[in-house]
Amino acid sequence: MKTSDFYFDLPQELIAQKPANKRGEDRLMLLGRNSGAVSHHQMAELPDLIDDGTLMVFNNSRVRRSRCYGIKTTTGREQEFMFLNQLNPEGSAWHCMVKGAKKVKAGNVYRFPDGSEGTIIDSPADAGSEFRSIQFPFRLDEEWFERNGHIPLPPYIRRGDTDIDSERYQTVYAKETGSAACPTAGLHFTEEMIARLKDRGIELAWLTLHVGLGTFLPVRVEEIENHKMHEEVYTVPADVAAAINKAKKEGRPVLAVGTTSVRTLESACDESGAVQAGTGSTHIFMYPGYKFKVVDQMFTNFHTPESTLIMLVSAFASREHILNAYAEAVREKYHFFSYGDAMLIK
Repeated sequence: MKTSDFYFDLPQELIAQKPANKRGEDRLMLLGRNSGAVSHHQMAELPDLIDDGTLMVFNNSRVRRSRCYGIKTTTGREQEFMFLNQLNPEGSAWHCMVKGAKKVKAGNVYRFPDGSEGTIIDSPADAGSEFRSIQFPFRLDEEWFERNGHIPLPPYIRRGDTDIDSERYQTVYAKETGSAACPTAGLHFTEEMIARLKDRGIELAWLTLHVGLGTFLPVRVEEIENHKMHEEVYTVPADVAAAINKAKKEGRPVLAVGTTSVRTLESACDESGAVQAGTGSTHIFMYPGYKFKVVDQMFTNFHTPESTLIMLVSAFASREHILNAYAEAVREKYHFFSYGDAMLIK
């Protein structure tokens, strides 16, 4: 299949630039996975749209303040770094996405707002890409990122981060710090909504996948089969794996909240669909033709044209159904992407 097969026309004004005035006050589209039928709802209606016996699986990864700006010590030029993951056990060397990476050479030294300095180092993973690696003389802990970092809003949000984003670009159940981008389907959920789901008898479970920017990198190949995903680290607790396998055995639906939960579940299972507990890494790339082994239903946002995420939901509900639903969302003026509205596919 071609990347252009997943293009759709999206007016700029439908790209949400800020969250709803109140968390959870978003629109919700219900899409029939097999029928393609569409109906329009509000997020408040979600508990009534979920089948009895459903197990909902959430990603509890917390967003790190991973966008940092360093000053090149020899020129005073500012350079943006998006810190993705540490490269050594000591936590002093990090892999970063870097704007204008070709100009960022090994040996360059950058000073960060608290006065600390890091040096660009050679790494095989950085060759010919938008990535660079940087070494510090000490471990970078979360306090360092709190002092020096910004909330890593995606590039289609055309403004700087604010104090509001510190709260709203984080799920209410975020627990394990490590993501370079928010698992944004979870942004629609409030503590009240979670309580309502429990009151309805819906079973809830949490796993962790730390989102890397590879998920959001553009597909630069014409044939999608040639695209390579970057690895992301996930953890499935033993009790969560047991709960999922029990639900599957009993014929109860597993509803993944967000594409990150989908990728984790489909990566952590064996060929029979049994989910294995533990920590692992995945570069799974799902596009039409992929056969889902674990996930029966999906709660997700509206995704960017020609992205790996729209390819994933097209694998789940068919390209035709997804593009028709997206065209309907445009006509109905839904808001798209991270701070936008939601879709339930079942």
